[in-house]
This record gives sequence, structure tokens and C-alpha cells, in this order.
Amino acid sequence: MRAARYDRYGPPEVLYEAMVPKPVAGPGEVLVRVHAGSVNGGELAARAGRLRPLTGLMSRGFPKTLGMDFAGEVAALGSPMRGLAVGDRVWGGGRAISSAAAEYVVVRPRHLALAPAGTDLVEAASLPGVGTTAITALRDRAGLRAGERLLVRGASGGVGSVAVQLGRAYGAHVTGLARKGNLDFVRDLGADEAVDYATTSPGDLGRFDVILDTAGTALSAYRRLLTPGGRMVTISFDLGRLVPSLASILVSTVYGSRRVRFFSGNPTHELFADLTRLVESGAIRPVVDTVHPLADIAEAHRALEAGGVRGKVVVRTVGAAGSQT
Repeated sequence: MRAARYDRYGPPEVLYEAMVPKPVAGPGEVLVRVHAGSVNGGELAARAGRLRPLTGLMSRGFPKTLGMDFAGEVAALGSPMRGLAVGDRVWGGGRAISSAAAEYVVVRPRHLALAPAGTDLVEAASLPGVGTTAITALRDRAGLRAGERLLVRGASGGVGSVAVQLGRAYGAHVTGLARKGNLDFVRDLGADEAVDYATTSPGDLGRFDVILDTAGTALSAYRRLLTPGGRMVTISFDLGRLVPSLASILVSTVYGSRRVRFFSGNPTHELFADLTRLVESGAIRPVVDTVHPLADIAEAHRALEAGGVRGKVVVRTVGAAGSQT
């Protein structure tokens, strides 16, 4: 089968498509024929070697695989499983998945769920990671309630574009921060207000009950915007100032309910099932910026690194030239 690989840290050009053995599902595992997956910011950092301070400086394990999120269909079951059958449309992902940028991937059933009925699987591939992250951030970590004021930093990006939709579904007043060219797009997602972050300082934004941060920078400045009892959740940290950024999050714990809550998503079957229901209800829709064939995985990474992406960059495997099924 075809799969994406890289042999060294570096720019997108280190990525290539390789022919590798097709995996086999063992007992308690599911073999998924991948239709598509999405490119994540963490993968860019890992490929470039920027996460080595966290994961270790050694370059063992090359060639490395990539791909956390996927949407596809069940190709085989390693053992009989309740609620799953060959041919079922599924989606999933998480930290335990690191090789979904391929035609097939083997996963545990806890890392997937049935995909939304009626949704194209290539479009659906844009949602598993960012959708479950937005649910965890707003529902589980922040406890967002109807009538509260929500600020979303990076409102046009992968997580941000879902958070705007989800915030509206939860009945919040949503303000989205984005670059000037994406403001109408953010409003179309359901934001009550869309603000250009380049021309507006944090102090001019007003007060918020909940802030979802996808940038990881200037956390102290944005934390000051919280109302008494306000909650701020960040899903990122400043890789250029790694130690100060992490220290800022830790120090914020002294602020009690105004502390910055950080988490790294590791979604479960239940979260994917929740996301499926939200999509089927119409509360959330996929937002796809561009779709690239697996052979152009490097171009997909370049597109995300260039910035200004609306939603997600998707990598398609099924139906591409050279596909081995």
C-alpha cells in the first residue's frame, strides 16, 4: 500500500510517498481503508523537529510515519465486534494513531466511531481531531453555557472554525478573531462578531466568560479579559518561547477559576460518537480548505504552514492515481 513517510526532520520536502506492507488487524483491532485524513499543526512541528525538546533529541525511529485523523470504511475485523461490520463508514484518530496518512490503518475500536450518515468521507476527514477538541474545550473544560460570551482566537482555522459553530449551537454570543480577509467567512460560520486581530488589541475586545485560544501566545493579555468566574482554555503553546509559555500556564493556576486550562486531545469512541450526532443534527459542518492527493503530502504541509487556511487541509488516499486496493 501507499503511505507517507519522512527520513529526517526538516521542511515539507522531506515528506514522500512510499510503498509499504499493508497492515493486518489483530485480535481486538480494526483495519480501516482510509479515504482521507487531515493535516494537523502538531504534525508540522513534529516533522520540522520542533517537538524534540518534549519528545527527546534522538532521531531514532526513522523513517517516521504521520497521520492522526482519518475517515474511511472498515476493511477487516481482527475479531468479531459489537456494532462494527466490514463496510461500515467510520472516522476517528487521536494520539495513539500516527500512521493514518496511508491507504490502510489499524486502530482499536475505542479510537473510532461510525461516521455521520450522508457526509462525504473526504469532507468528513476534516473533522475528527478538531471537532472532538472543540467539544472537549467548550463543553467539558470550559462548561460553556447559553447566553455567555465566547471569544475564539484563530476562528477561521481548524479548531476555531468548529468552535464558532459549536459555540453558536450552545447558545453563546460568539466573537471570532481572524485575519481581515477571513472575517466574512467567520461570520458565515455563525459568529455574532468577527474582529481583525492585526488591528485590534486585546484590551479593546471587552470581557468574556470563556476564551478558546488556539495560538498559545500572549496568554496573560487575553486572560485579563475574563469576567469573574471566566474560563480560558488553550490548546497550544508558543514553540518559539516554549519554557516561558508553559510556565505562564502553570503560574496561572494561582488565579483560581481564571486559570488557563491546557489539554492535549486524546479522543475516545464516545467523543467521536458525540461529534457524529452533532454533524447529523446540522450543528457542525465540515470546513475544507483544500484537498491534496497522498502523493502531494508535502504540498499539503506547505499549504498549512503558509497560514490563512480556512478550516482544514485534507489529504485524500482513495481514488488517487496509483491507489492500491
